Amino acid sequence: MSNKRIFIERRDDQRDYAIRRPNSERASDLLPTQREAIDRARQLDPNAIILVERVRHTDNGRPDHWRKP
Repeated sequence: MSNKRIFIERRDDQRDYAIRRPNSERASDLLPTQREAIDRARQLDPNAIILVERVRHTDNGRPDHWRKP
């Protein structure tokens, strides 16, 4: 398995999803739905670890940030 990671993030100012690599300044792609962004990330690098942003508050008060699709 590859050590490469790809992050799927919902953009604050828009209602679309950005595909980003760690420490990148720009998104690799922008797509309207989370599912399309996950599929596109798999096309970009089938061996990458894909992590999807999921910000919610847990019982201990800290947000849960990332999950695997």
